[in-house]
Amino acid sequence: MTTLEQVEKLSVMANISYEEAKDAIDKSNGDLLEAIIYLEKQGKIHAPAGGGHYSSEKTIDTGAPSYKDNYSEKNQHNCNKGKSFINTLKNIGKFCLKMFHKGNTNSFEVLKSGEVKASFPVTVLAVLLIFAFWVTIPLIIIGLFFGLRYRFSGPDFSGTTINDAMNSASEAAENLKKSINI
Repeated sequence: MTTLEQVEKLSVMANISYEEAKDAIDKSNGDLLEAIIYLEKQGKIHAPAGGGHYSSEKTIDTGAPSYKDNYSEKNQHNCNKGKSFINTLKNIGKFCLKMFHKGNTNSFEVLKSGEVKASFPVTVLAVLLIFAFWVTIPLIIIGLFFGLRYRFSGPDFSGTTINDAMNSASEAAENLKKSINI
């Protein structure tokens, strides 16, 4: 006896209509494998490449319909998602290590009258900005009004753009201080 489940399964696997699937199952006495062989003989579906060996992996794209069931396609998709997620985590880890290395090879310097008073890795500044933002920023601004200047130095700060901005901020603080004293 032919069931709806068998008809649906064969219809999806062979990419044929329900009517053709029901007819094939009826003629093969309810045996799905015999129904597939019957459909191959009728020319309604193509035999897989490799002499009739069925596999869940696609080896050669012949244009013939795939005989993979939906479960294995979903399982393969989920497996690729897991690999993609792991690769994403690895890339994030590599990026963090690279930034940590750059932060430790470059430094943030505090100057007073052109002389370096303090110097520490940029990583320390980043951690202070992340965890003590409300303390770090006011201290840096107050330091500007007491004549401190700041600069970044190291192999990754060969350009003067950021240090020019730091000098501009120092000059603005000096001008504001002068305007208040008048």
